[in-house]
Amino acid sequence: MISPEQVDAALASFTEMMATDGYVLGWEASGDDRIVVRIDATPEACADCLVPQPVMHAILAKALDGTSATLERVDLPSGH
Repeated sequence: MISPEQVDAALASFTEMMATDGYVLGWEASGDDRIVVRIDATPEACADCLVPQPVMHAILAKALDGTSATLERVDLPSGH
């Protein structure tokens, strides 16, 4: 079972970094132990600051190590 507090804590520093670059990071459960992360661009988003999807997936999966959640997928703004 996913612990929302664990996931939020594991992604906190990355969420803050994304916000600095103009992106909003959110997540939702996708089954008992899997999550989907969604990254949305704000009007102030730095287009060159977002890494490609495979790299983002690897970064976020590593951040979730030690939590009860497994990363299913990362949804990025179109064009990434």
